Amino acid sequence: MSRRPARATQAQPTGGTTVPSADGAGRILTVPNLISFLRLLGVPVFLYLLLVPHADVAAVVVLAVGGTTDWVDGYVARRLKQVSRVGELLDPAADRLYILATLIAFTARDVLPWQFTAALLARELLLGVRLLVLRGYGYGPPPVHYLGKTATFILLAAFPTLLLAAAVPGAAAVAGAIGWALAWWGLVLYWASGVLYLVEAGVLIRAARSSAGTRAAA
Repeated sequence: MSRRPARATQAQPTGGTTVPSADGAGRILTVPNLISFLRLLGVPVFLYLLLVPHADVAAVVVLAVGGTTDWVDGYVARRLKQVSRVGELLDPAADRLYILATLIAFTARDVLPWQFTAALLARELLLGVRLLVLRGYGYGPPPVHYLGKTATFILLAAFPTLLLAAAVPGAAAVAGAIGWALAWWGLVLYWASGVLYLVEAGVLIRAARSSAGTRAAA
């Protein structure tokens, strides 16, 4: 392992999740990581069901299971003391893939308007640039903030509810109202967490510049 990425574990953004201890940080074959892998496998299944046979009810089930089990891998990791760096990266990766896959599929099926999709994708693009900048200063991906996890959970609850409204006419009025309330709430929190991540990135970048200036002066 190179020295520079290791700095990511030395200067953690405020409010992030706990960094795993050194004895378990490198573990891959763990129960929570297996759960995260299974969640990842649900993404192509969901896309196939929604876009190919248009099996909307089955797609709702897959999406609901993938979204509501968002907290399970983290809970199991803490209970079994199997927190690992792989898991810390795998869990948000699964969340993002579910959101991106849902946005693309829902926009293609006219469940979501393109403006809503664009608003979420713009946030992802902004944070992608942030990650590239942090890597340039030697930092790895920062821990996920609880506000970002909350926003993700709300969005992953909103999406199957909106799909249910589109798939079952009898549930359209109630499910549509609930789904859009959750979707807008999730969008606001998603951007709020994005701003928080940018602020934390600024703190890390200033610390790196200060450290580099100190070394140069010495």
